[in-house]
Amino acid sequence: MSTTPPVRRLRLGLPRRVFSQVLLMQLAIAAGVAVLATGLFLAPLGDQLDDQAMRRALAIAQTTAQQPQVVRDLRTTRPTPDGPVQRAAERVREATKAEYVVVMDREGVRWSHTDPRRIGQVVSTDPGQALSGREVMEIDDGTLGRSARGKVPLRDGDGEIVGAVSVGIAYDSVRARLIHAIPGLFAYAGGALAVGALASWIISRRVQRQTRDLAFSDIAGLLAEREAMLHGIREGVVALDRGGRVRLLNDEAQRLLGIGGEAVGRSPDEALGAGRTADVLAGRVTGTDLLTVRGRRVLVANRMPTDDGGAVATLRDRTELEQLGRELDSTRGLIDALRAQDHEHANRMHTLLGLLELEMYDDAVEFVGEVVGDHRVTAEQITERIQDPLLAALLVGKATVAAERGVALWVSDRTRLPDRLVDPRGLVTIVGNLVDNALDAAAGTPHARVEVELRAEGRAATLTVRDTGPGIPVDHRELVFTEGWSTKEPPAHRERGIGLPLVRRLAERQGGGATVGEAYGGGAEVVVVLPEALTEPAPEPALTAPVTTTAEEESR
Repeated sequence: MSTTPPVRRLRLGLPRRVFSQVLLMQLAIAAGVAVLATGLFLAPLGDQLDDQAMRRALAIAQTTAQQPQVVRDLRTTRPTPDGPVQRAAERVREATKAEYVVVMDREGVRWSHTDPRRIGQVVSTDPGQALSGREVMEIDDGTLGRSARGKVPLRDGDGEIVGAVSVGIAYDSVRARLIHAIPGLFAYAGGALAVGALASWIISRRVQRQTRDLAFSDIAGLLAEREAMLHGIREGVVALDRGGRVRLLNDEAQRLLGIGGEAVGRSPDEALGAGRTADVLAGRVTGTDLLTVRGRRVLVANRMPTDDGGAVATLRDRTELEQLGRELDSTRGLIDALRAQDHEHANRMHTLLGLLELEMYDDAVEFVGEVVGDHRVTAEQITERIQDPLLAALLVGKATVAAERGVALWVSDRTRLPDRLVDPRGLVTIVGNLVDNALDAAAGTPHARVEVELRAEGRAATLTVRDTGPGIPVDHRELVFTEGWSTKEPPAHRERGIGLPLVRRLAERQGGGATVGEAYGGGAEVVVVLPEALTEPAPEPALTAPVTTTAEEESR
């Protein structure tokens, strides 16, 4: 096996980290902006320097033309190298650092020049515009090379043009000024680039901290994984920003809360309405595994704050588990009842066997009739007053459980409920919860009794459950409808504080409500009003007209 280490290939291209990529991009932008600004500054700078040189030449020419002595000398002397016009022009040239100051007559003959040998010769460029009375600014080539020129007419005291003055500024000096300005400009551009690089580094470091030094591909992968996880898990997830507004809802949260994507950007109170669920999501109720009821669902919520000041809340659906817990309670009650009935049945069989052995047949028949009759009468009374089979079966079973717990479950004589329920299962849930609570409250009290009253009027149904328990204090009569609030120890398989909130929520869904008061003689009385619990009654069949018979038909 070869021990030579593998050769690492040099990978060219952009770095993978977000920090490095952002820094490089910002540096490139800063450098590009600096180069562009420098170019945009240099481009008009040359034109500005040319314009300044031409205006300077024109100003010198105007100043020279304003001297009356020059006009007089032009008229009274000859163009010679040592003439007065030449001396005056040279003084102006030396004082202004111009390249040349040329004074010419109307024929374009030079009276002054930097090179005395050219005095008395015609100028090399056309002086026509200046001799015609116009001032001229231009950059042109002459005998001394390229220069910025200014030409003005030379007038006497009467305003008559007697010649012209032409002044030139060496173009090399203009270019030198431009070149001299470039290093300073580059220094400023370099300083701006350094400041931009420092700012880019600071921003990139902040980006590095916020992105946890991840690569763009890692961030994209995390986003894809987050979307798959959020929409794939069977728990509801609600994310809120630092302002308390919803910024994320996964599919399960929308299903559990009964809201859609329109809730994003709104507060929990705006999206859900006032209630415990909104309080839990907003953080006004704190704790772990907080119970809340949304619609018909029992939810368990947990809320955790995030580093950016927001929060993430998770929701679990405990509706089925809660129903299973209640069914387990009912099953355990029935098992206890059956176990007790088994002992009672054995005693009754022993009694019946003794009566038969003593040949007391009439007494045996009477004893069997009494035992069977008690159960039959109870079932018949319930089914006669409550015609819905599910609700009647529930109360028959609850009556058996109540009897084994030493509580008398009584269906009021005023109870009348036809078989026209819109939501039988919902009413079964309401009655079952209230009866269970009443049995828990009344068990163990003297003359324990629970009374159930169900009355129907049109489409409305009114349910009243009374017990002989200790009752509910006035200041607790609204708290009992708060999710998770209870004065009882919870069983191992489920939580307390769910039944009454669920009862009120089911009643409110039908436009009704639930209230708690004091029963006559002590104890608690819960009244539930369901305005739309029943369907419209079927119309009664029309009466048919009596059939008349003839005397002949009667005789037949």
